[in-house]
Amino acid sequence: MATKVSSVKMTDDKIIAHYMNFVLENEVHPKSVFKFCKEHKIKEDEFYKYFGSFEALQKSIWNKFFLNTTTLLHKNKDYENFSNKDKMLTFFYTMFELLTMNRSYVLFTLSTNRKMLDKMAELKDLRSHIKEFATELIEESNADKTLKITKQSPRVFSEGAWVQFAFLLKFWMDDSSAGFEKTDLAIEKSVTTIFDVFDNTPLDSLIDFGKFLYKENFA
Repeated sequence: MATKVSSVKMTDDKIIAHYMNFVLENEVHPKSVFKFCKEHKIKEDEFYKYFGSFEALQKSIWNKFFLNTTTLLHKNKDYENFSNKDKMLTFFYTMFELLTMNRSYVLFTLSTNRKMLDKMAELKDLRSHIKEFATELIEESNADKTLKITKQSPRVFSEGAWVQFAFLLKFWMDDSSAGFEKTDLAIEKSVTTIFDVFDNTPLDSLIDFGKFLYKENFA
């Protein structure tokens, strides 16, 4: 007998919502697309219309975090007039606000009992998006500079932005402060540091940031 499915039009967002709820309620990733679809009354071909596998769906969740972040940024009419530093600050603040709204899922899916390669594979597309975002910021900055020596390397800066995000993600996951205020402070200090490095005035900020990291990890 054929499985009864919902007549409600299915979307990628709805499938993602079902998936995240399944993970949080069962504390395990679903093993079978067939069983997952049957339980949530989803046509299996509709699942594959949007995702080729659970692994692709997991990546898509992080892509949604990024897309929703940038959508919110551009809804701010003043955003385009921000300095590159303020754009980066706003990006990280907004991203981590969205992650906080989904903290239980993030903590579970990046749990320590998963292989590091699996975690990195899940974040692969997000890494590309963040590097592209950072590259655009630097290319905009370079466009206003006439001397080649004063121009910044998009490749180096974009990789630095990804490393910065990875550090902040781990910091946020371990943060137990009220309202994650320590993460907010880490965002401010790390963004200030990376921009000071590229403005060739890094010493004071690096020392300040180093003291902050020492205090949080060893105090």
